Amino acid sequence: MSLRADVVPYWLPFREPYVTARGRLTRREMVLLRVRDEDGVEGLGEAVPLSLRGGVTIAAVVKELEEQGTVADGLSRPAHCAVSTALLDLGEKRRAIKGEHAPVRCNATLVSGSPAEVAADAMRWAKAGFGTFKLKVGAGEDVAQVEAVRAAVGSAAKIRLDANASWSLEEATRILAAVEPLGIELVEQPVETIAEAAELASRTPIPLAGDESIVTAADAEESVREGGFAITGVKLSKVGGIEAGREIAGVMRTYVASALDGPVGIAIGRRLAEWVDSTVPAAERLAHGLATRRLFRETIAVEECALEGDLLHEAPGPGLGVVIDEDSLRYHQL
Repeated sequence: MSLRADVVPYWLPFREPYVTARGRLTRREMVLLRVRDEDGVEGLGEAVPLSLRGGVTIAAVVKELEEQGTVADGLSRPAHCAVSTALLDLGEKRRAIKGEHAPVRCNATLVSGSPAEVAADAMRWAKAGFGTFKLKVGAGEDVAQVEAVRAAVGSAAKIRLDANASWSLEEATRILAAVEPLGIELVEQPVETIAEAAELASRTPIPLAGDESIVTAADAEESVREGGFAITGVKLSKVGGIEAGREIAGVMRTYVASALDGPVGIAIGRRLAEWVDSTVPAAERLAHGLATRRLFRETIAVEECALEGDLLHEAPGPGLGVVIDEDSLRYHQL
Protein backbone atom coordinates (compact mmCIF):
# COMPACT_ATOMS: atom_id res chain seq x y z
CA MET A 1 0.00 0.00 0.00
CA SER A 2 1.40 3.37 -1.06
CA LEU A 3 1.08 6.15 1.51
CA ARG A 4 1.67 9.89 1.32
CA ALA A 5 2.39 11.83 4.51
CA ASP A 6 1.80 15.54 5.07
CA VAL A 7 3.26 17.19 8.17
CA VAL A 8 1.50 20.30 9.47
CA PRO A 9 2.84 22.11 12.56
CA TYR A 10 0.17 24.28 14.15
CA TRP A 11 -0.78 26.17 17.29
CA LEU A 12 -3.87 26.72 19.42
CA PRO A 13 -4.42 29.58 21.89
CA PHE A 14 -5.45 29.05 25.51
CA ARG A 15 -8.45 30.91 26.94
CA GLU A 16 -6.21 32.00 29.81
CA PRO A 17 -2.45 31.53 30.30
CA TYR A 18 -1.65 27.97 31.34
CA VAL A 19 0.54 28.27 34.44
CA THR A 20 2.30 25.40 36.23
CA ALA A 21 5.49 24.90 38.21
CA ARG A 22 7.17 24.23 34.85
CA GLY A 23 6.33 27.59 33.30
CA ARG A 24 3.66 29.68 31.60
CA LEU A 25 2.10 29.08 28.18
CA THR A 26 -0.27 31.27 26.18
CA ARG A 27 -0.57 28.78 23.31
CA ARG A 28 0.22 25.14 22.52
CA GLU A 29 2.28 24.14 19.48
CA MET A 30 1.64 20.71 17.96
CA VAL A 31 2.20 18.68 14.82
CA LEU A 32 -0.61 17.17 12.77
CA LEU A 33 0.33 14.17 10.60
CA ARG A 34 -2.00 13.39 7.67
CA VAL A 35 -1.43 10.02 5.97
CA ARG A 36 -3.33 9.24 2.75
CA ASP A 37 -3.46 5.99 0.79
CA GLU A 38 -3.89 5.55 -2.96
CA ASP A 39 -7.67 5.59 -2.57
CA GLY A 40 -7.63 8.97 -0.80
CA VAL A 41 -8.47 7.55 2.63
CA GLU A 42 -6.84 9.68 5.31
CA GLY A 43 -5.50 8.78 8.74
CA LEU A 44 -4.70 11.47 11.30
CA GLY A 45 -1.98 11.50 13.94
CA GLU A 46 -0.63 14.11 16.30
CA ALA A 47 2.60 14.83 18.13
CA VAL A 48 2.80 17.16 21.12
CA PRO A 49 6.47 17.80 21.94
CA LEU A 50 7.02 18.33 25.67
CA SER A 51 9.82 20.87 25.32
CA LEU A 52 9.05 22.56 28.68
CA ARG A 53 10.10 19.27 30.25
CA GLY A 54 13.36 19.06 28.32
CA GLY A 55 11.96 16.88 25.56
CA VAL A 56 12.38 17.01 21.78
CA THR A 57 11.47 20.30 20.09
CA ILE A 58 8.66 20.79 17.63
CA ALA A 59 11.19 21.57 14.86
CA ALA A 60 12.92 18.25 15.48
CA VAL A 61 9.62 16.34 15.36
CA VAL A 62 8.64 18.04 12.10
CA LYS A 63 12.01 17.12 10.59
CA GLU A 64 11.67 13.49 11.70
CA LEU A 65 8.21 13.11 10.23
CA GLU A 66 9.08 14.88 6.98
CA GLU A 67 12.13 12.66 6.50
CA GLN A 68 10.64 9.32 7.58
CA GLY A 69 6.93 9.69 6.83
CA THR A 70 5.23 6.56 8.16
CA VAL A 71 8.44 4.66 8.96
CA ALA A 72 8.29 4.49 12.76
CA ASP A 73 11.71 2.96 13.47
CA GLY A 74 14.05 5.31 15.31
CA LEU A 75 11.55 8.12 15.81
CA SER A 76 11.27 10.13 19.01
CA ARG A 77 8.31 9.19 21.18
CA PRO A 78 6.11 12.16 20.13
CA ALA A 79 6.77 11.42 16.45
CA HIS A 80 6.17 7.70 16.98
CA CYS A 81 2.86 8.55 18.65
CA ALA A 82 1.82 10.57 15.58
CA VAL A 83 2.71 7.77 13.16
CA SER A 84 1.08 4.97 15.15
CA THR A 85 -2.07 7.04 15.66
CA ALA A 86 -2.35 7.94 11.96
CA LEU A 87 -1.91 4.32 10.89
CA LEU A 88 -4.53 3.14 13.40
CA ASP A 89 -6.98 5.78 12.18
CA LEU A 90 -6.27 4.95 8.54
CA GLY A 91 -6.63 1.22 9.11
CA GLU A 92 -9.99 1.58 10.84
CA LYS A 93 -11.28 3.90 8.12
CA ARG A 94 -10.20 1.52 5.36
CA ARG A 95 -12.07 -1.31 7.10
CA ALA A 96 -15.01 0.99 7.94
CA ILE A 97 -14.60 0.12 11.62
CA LYS A 98 -16.70 2.06 14.09
CA GLY A 99 -17.73 -0.02 17.06
CA GLU A 100 -19.65 0.96 20.16
CA HIS A 101 -17.47 3.10 22.41
CA ALA A 102 -18.22 3.90 26.03
CA PRO A 103 -17.55 7.44 27.28
CA VAL A 104 -14.79 8.03 29.83
CA ARG A 105 -14.99 10.20 32.93
CA CYS A 106 -12.59 13.15 33.11
CA ASN A 107 -11.13 15.40 35.77
CA ALA A 108 -11.09 19.19 35.77
CA THR A 109 -7.64 20.71 35.21
CA LEU A 110 -7.04 23.87 37.26
CA VAL A 111 -4.07 26.12 36.51
CA SER A 112 -2.00 27.80 39.18
CA GLY A 113 -3.09 31.14 40.60
CA SER A 114 -4.13 32.76 43.84
CA PRO A 115 -6.28 30.59 46.12
CA ALA A 116 -9.35 32.68 45.27
CA GLU A 117 -8.69 32.41 41.52
CA VAL A 118 -8.17 28.65 41.65
CA ALA A 119 -11.32 28.17 43.74
CA ALA A 120 -13.35 30.25 41.29
CA ASP A 121 -11.98 28.16 38.42
CA ALA A 122 -12.95 24.99 40.29
CA MET A 123 -16.50 26.26 40.66
CA ARG A 124 -16.76 26.87 36.91
CA TRP A 125 -15.75 23.26 36.26
CA ALA A 126 -18.10 22.03 39.00
CA LYS A 127 -21.04 23.86 37.40
CA ALA A 128 -20.15 22.10 34.13
CA GLY A 129 -20.55 18.72 35.84
CA PHE A 130 -17.06 17.78 37.05
CA GLY A 131 -16.47 16.02 40.35
CA THR A 132 -12.70 15.43 40.28
CA PHE A 133 -10.36 18.43 40.38
CA LYS A 134 -6.64 18.42 39.58
CA LEU A 135 -4.67 21.33 41.03
CA LYS A 136 -1.37 22.40 39.55
CA VAL A 137 0.81 23.07 42.61
CA GLY A 138 4.45 23.95 43.17
CA ALA A 139 4.23 27.50 41.83
CA GLY A 140 2.45 29.36 44.62
CA GLU A 141 0.46 29.01 47.82
CA ASP A 142 0.00 25.26 47.66
CA VAL A 143 -1.78 24.55 50.94
CA ALA A 144 -3.96 27.66 50.68
CA GLN A 145 -5.01 26.67 47.15
CA VAL A 146 -6.09 23.23 48.31
CA GLU A 147 -7.98 24.69 51.26
CA ALA A 148 -9.78 27.16 49.00
CA VAL A 149 -10.77 24.52 46.45
CA ARG A 150 -12.00 22.10 49.11
CA ALA A 151 -14.13 24.85 50.64
CA ALA A 152 -15.53 25.71 47.20
CA VAL A 153 -16.35 22.23 45.86
CA GLY A 154 -17.40 20.52 49.08
CA SER A 155 -16.44 17.31 50.84
CA ALA A 156 -17.76 14.88 48.23
CA ALA A 157 -15.50 16.11 45.42
CA LYS A 158 -12.20 14.39 44.66
CA ILE A 159 -9.07 16.53 44.71
CA ARG A 160 -5.76 15.49 43.19
CA LEU A 161 -2.54 17.49 43.05
CA ASP A 162 0.16 17.74 40.38
CA ALA A 163 3.51 19.21 41.44
CA ASN A 164 5.36 18.45 38.16
CA ALA A 165 8.36 17.23 40.19
CA SER A 166 8.88 20.70 41.65
CA TRP A 167 9.05 19.74 45.35
CA SER A 168 12.06 18.46 47.22
CA LEU A 169 11.49 15.40 49.37
CA GLU A 170 11.28 17.55 52.51
CA GLU A 171 8.90 20.06 50.88
CA ALA A 172 6.66 17.24 49.69
CA THR A 173 6.62 15.68 53.15
CA ARG A 174 5.66 18.95 54.80
CA ILE A 175 3.02 20.03 52.26
CA LEU A 176 1.35 16.63 52.04
CA ALA A 177 1.13 16.42 55.83
CA ALA A 178 -0.62 19.80 55.80
CA VAL A 179 -3.17 18.88 53.11
CA GLU A 180 -3.82 15.26 54.14
CA PRO A 181 -6.77 16.21 56.42
CA LEU A 182 -8.44 17.88 53.42
CA GLY A 183 -8.84 14.55 51.64
CA ILE A 184 -6.50 14.11 48.65
CA GLU A 185 -7.21 11.41 46.06
CA LEU A 186 -3.61 11.31 44.82
CA VAL A 187 -0.60 13.52 44.17
CA GLU A 188 1.06 13.35 40.78
CA GLN A 189 4.85 13.55 40.47
CA PRO A 190 5.49 15.30 43.82
CA VAL A 191 9.23 14.57 43.61
CA GLU A 192 11.57 13.95 40.71
CA THR A 193 12.75 10.35 41.01
CA ILE A 194 11.35 6.90 41.69
CA ALA A 195 13.77 6.56 44.61
CA GLU A 196 12.49 9.78 46.20
CA ALA A 197 8.93 8.61 45.65
CA ALA A 198 9.69 5.36 47.47
CA GLU A 199 10.90 7.33 50.50
CA LEU A 200 7.96 9.75 50.32
CA ALA A 201 5.49 6.84 50.17
CA SER A 202 6.76 5.76 53.60
CA ARG A 203 5.99 9.24 54.98
CA THR A 204 2.46 9.89 53.66
CA PRO A 205 -0.72 7.84 53.20
CA ILE A 206 -1.69 9.90 50.14
CA PRO A 207 -1.29 7.73 46.99
CA LEU A 208 1.58 8.86 44.77
CA ALA A 209 1.18 8.93 40.98
CA GLY A 210 3.99 9.14 38.45
CA ASP A 211 4.15 11.14 35.25
CA GLU A 212 7.57 12.44 34.26
CA SER A 213 9.27 9.46 35.93
CA ILE A 214 7.20 6.78 34.16
CA VAL A 215 7.97 6.77 30.46
CA THR A 216 8.33 3.05 29.73
CA ALA A 217 6.97 -0.24 31.05
CA ALA A 218 10.41 -0.80 32.59
CA ASP A 219 10.00 2.45 34.57
CA ALA A 220 6.61 1.21 35.77
CA GLU A 221 8.10 -2.12 36.83
CA GLU A 222 10.86 -0.33 38.73
CA SER A 223 8.37 1.88 40.53
CA VAL A 224 6.24 -1.09 41.58
CA ARG A 225 9.36 -2.95 42.71
CA GLU A 226 10.65 0.02 44.74
CA GLY A 227 7.27 0.80 46.29
CA GLY A 228 7.15 4.42 45.13
CA PHE A 229 4.49 5.47 42.65
CA ALA A 230 1.49 3.15 42.90
CA ILE A 231 -0.35 4.88 40.03
CA THR A 232 0.74 6.68 36.91
CA GLY A 233 -0.64 9.14 34.43
CA VAL A 234 0.05 8.27 30.79
CA LYS A 235 0.48 10.92 28.11
CA LEU A 236 0.70 9.27 24.71
CA SER A 237 3.12 11.76 23.15
CA LYS A 238 5.38 11.22 26.17
CA VAL A 239 5.38 7.41 26.07
CA GLY A 240 5.23 6.93 22.28
CA GLY A 241 1.66 5.96 21.42
CA ILE A 242 -1.25 3.76 22.42
CA GLU A 243 0.59 0.44 22.46
CA ALA A 244 3.25 1.81 24.80
CA GLY A 245 0.46 3.19 26.97
CA ARG A 246 -1.17 -0.24 27.17
CA GLU A 247 2.12 -1.80 28.20
CA ILE A 248 2.46 0.63 31.10
CA ALA A 249 -1.18 0.15 32.11
CA GLY A 250 -0.52 -3.59 32.22
CA VAL A 251 2.04 -3.02 34.97
CA MET A 252 0.45 -0.43 37.27
CA ARG A 253 -2.81 1.37 37.94
CA THR A 254 -3.21 4.03 35.25
CA TYR A 255 -5.19 7.04 34.14
CA VAL A 256 -4.70 8.73 30.76
CA ALA A 257 -3.78 12.40 30.62
CA SER A 258 -3.57 15.03 27.92
CA ALA A 259 -0.26 16.68 27.11
CA LEU A 260 -2.45 19.66 26.19
CA ASP A 261 -3.20 17.82 22.97
CA GLY A 262 -5.21 18.93 19.99
CA PRO A 263 -8.32 17.02 18.84
CA VAL A 264 -6.46 14.02 17.40
CA GLY A 265 -4.35 13.54 20.52
CA ILE A 266 -7.47 13.69 22.67
CA ALA A 267 -9.20 11.13 20.44
CA ILE A 268 -6.42 8.54 20.72
CA GLY A 269 -6.01 9.28 24.44
CA ARG A 270 -9.75 8.73 24.89
CA ARG A 271 -9.44 5.39 23.10
CA LEU A 272 -6.70 4.26 25.53
CA ALA A 273 -8.71 5.55 28.51
CA GLU A 274 -11.69 3.46 27.41
CA TRP A 275 -9.44 0.39 27.22
CA VAL A 276 -7.96 1.09 30.66
CA ASP A 277 -11.45 1.43 32.14
CA SER A 278 -12.44 -1.91 30.63
CA THR A 279 -9.64 -3.69 32.50
CA VAL A 280 -10.69 -2.67 36.03
CA PRO A 281 -13.91 -2.75 38.08
CA ALA A 282 -15.98 0.43 37.84
CA ALA A 283 -15.26 1.32 41.47
CA GLU A 284 -11.50 1.34 40.78
CA ARG A 285 -11.56 3.57 37.69
CA LEU A 286 -9.79 6.90 37.93
CA ALA A 287 -10.94 10.05 36.16
CA HIS A 288 -8.80 10.78 33.10
CA GLY A 289 -7.15 14.10 32.33
CA LEU A 290 -8.67 14.47 28.87
CA ALA A 291 -11.02 17.43 29.27
CA THR A 292 -8.35 19.96 28.32
CA ARG A 293 -10.26 21.04 25.18
CA ARG A 294 -12.00 23.41 27.62
CA LEU A 295 -8.70 25.22 28.17
CA PHE A 296 -8.41 26.24 24.50
CA ARG A 297 -10.15 29.14 22.83
CA GLU A 298 -10.13 27.59 19.35
CA THR A 299 -9.89 24.23 17.56
CA ILE A 300 -8.85 22.85 14.16
CA ALA A 301 -11.69 20.30 14.02
CA VAL A 302 -15.30 20.39 12.86
CA GLU A 303 -15.86 16.95 14.43
CA GLU A 304 -14.02 15.80 17.57
CA CYS A 305 -14.61 14.08 20.91
CA ALA A 306 -17.42 15.81 22.77
CA LEU A 307 -17.79 16.48 26.49
CA GLU A 308 -21.15 16.02 28.17
CA GLY A 309 -20.60 17.05 31.75
CA ASP A 310 -17.42 15.23 32.73
CA LEU A 311 -17.95 12.38 30.22
CA LEU A 312 -15.83 12.39 27.05
CA HIS A 313 -17.49 10.68 24.06
CA GLU A 314 -15.91 9.25 20.92
CA ALA A 315 -16.29 11.44 17.83
CA PRO A 316 -19.04 10.02 15.57
CA GLY A 317 -17.26 9.30 12.28
CA PRO A 318 -15.19 6.27 11.18
CA GLY A 319 -11.83 5.58 12.77
CA LEU A 320 -11.10 8.08 15.51
CA GLY A 321 -13.85 10.27 14.07
CA VAL A 322 -11.93 13.56 13.95
CA VAL A 323 -12.67 15.77 10.93
CA ILE A 324 -10.33 18.69 10.25
CA ASP A 325 -11.59 22.24 9.70
CA GLU A 326 -9.38 23.12 6.74
CA ASP A 327 -9.82 26.89 7.09
CA SER A 328 -8.93 26.80 10.78
CA LEU A 329 -5.91 24.58 10.15
CA ARG A 330 -4.61 27.02 7.52
CA TYR A 331 -5.08 29.93 9.94
CA HIS A 332 -3.28 28.15 12.78
CA GLN A 333 -0.48 26.62 10.72
CA LEU A 334 3.02 27.53 11.86
